Formats: sequence, C-alpha cells, structure tokens
Amino acid sequence: MHRLLVSAETLESDQAVLPSDAAHHLKVVRPKPGETIELFDGAGRSRLYRCGASATVPLAAAGDLVVTPPSTFQVTLFACVTKGSRWDWTIEKATELGVTRIVPVISDRCIVRIDRHERATKRERWQRIAEDAARQSDAQWLPTICEAVDFQDSLADVKSCACFVGALAEPPPEPLLAAIQRRRRAEPNLKSFGLFVGPEGDFTPEELKTLLEIAVPTSFGPTILRAETAALFGVSVLVAALGLKESPHVAPFMV
Repeated sequence: MHRLLVSAETLESDQAVLPSDAAHHLKVVRPKPGETIELFDGAGRSRLYRCGASATVPLAAAGDLVVTPPSTFQVTLFACVTKGSRWDWTIEKATELGVTRIVPVISDRCIVRIDRHERATKRERWQRIAEDAARQSDAQWLPTICEAVDFQDSLADVKSCACFVGALAEPPPEPLLAAIQRRRRAEPNLKSFGLFVGPEGDFTPEELKTLLEIAVPTSFGPTILRAETAALFGVSVLVAALGLKESPHVAPFMV
C-alpha cells in the first residue's frame, strides 16, 4: 500500500487535499482510481483514503483515524557524521529501526566538517531522508533529527540517558547486549537510552576519556566495524533488547 506523509490537520478531513510534495509523489506512483492509500502524520496518527481520478482530486476517507501510541522507551543515536551517502544511509536505517532521535555529532576526527551557518539547511535535508524512510518502512512515528553539534556540546544530552558506546578500553568491556541487560536489571524503570558511535578515524584519546566518564563502554564484537556499520549494529541490538520493533504492532485505538 502506498503511504504519504501529511499534516495532522489533513487527517481530520473526510475529503483530504494533499500538500504539494504528497500530491507529486502520488502522481509519480500513479495509483488506480479507487485504490486505497494510507496518510500518516509521523506522530502516530494515520488514516486510509481512496484515490480519485487524479492527484489533484481530494481523497475520500475510507476509514477512521487510527492512533498508534509511542514506544515506552526513548532511544537516541549520537553518531559522528560520516561522508556522503554513508550518513544518509545511517539516518535511513536508524529511522527504519525505530530510534526516537538522531543527534549528528562533529568530533575532532570527523572527515565531514559542517559550518554552523549550514547546519539548519543540512538538518532539513536529513529530515526529508527520515520522512522517506518512515513512509517506506510503515513507521508511524518520525524520529527527531537534530542539527549537527560539536562533540563537547553533545555531552549534556549524553548525560540525560543511559548511553552506551563501542570502545576499546581496559579491561575489555562487556558485549553491548550484556551491558544493556545489566543496566536494565539495575534500573528497571529506566526509559531513556542512547548509543554513541564515533567517526571513521575513531575518537581522540581525550574525547574517549571524556565520554567514558558518562557513557558505558561496550564491545561491538571481535572485528573493527565501519562507523555506519557500528551505528546499525548498535541500534539493532539496543532496539531488540528493548523490544521496540513490537511497538508499531500494538493494537491501535480509533478516534
């Protein structure tokens, strides 16, 4: 089924007029008249509509408004920005896996450098990548995509959650899954978790020392992973440990 991202107000109407971006996408996919599509707002609300004769004809409601509750847990990915399509891929896959928030970080050894005056524009582009990923993956909730921040500026956010980081440390750290499980046993009511992934050139010794004062060092396995692979691996383990991928399938309730 085709899915289109719209505003919350659009879902309130029994005759939905699509915004320009959604109308263009509908025109490209060329659904048949009468075909059912899903409109969603990225904040847990969705509704089925039937297509008219063209993308410019208002869609007729084919069902009630459905509200999918958010996950019990908040998951933040702190990831040092990688170059080119690798960073786009990280945003896309993290969105598919169900992270709550993505914080792009510029550390000392990042190959990518983003001037402060460019960061708002970059965030808008990354937001569109997340929107496309949510639309294609049947996600009902969009993650918050933050503006890129320098490493030191990310640390206050790290302190606000139970954050895990893949790190070479002495003694060797425990596996990521074991660390998550141990933390949850110690604090069963904990709801906010984070994962911090370094850049292609790894953290500087000073950055790692600072980070390990507030985050839990863990092992991501016996091999050295690319930064984007480490992000995907870590988010997958964290999401599986928290059971987040089951949340979209919780029985929704009608409004």
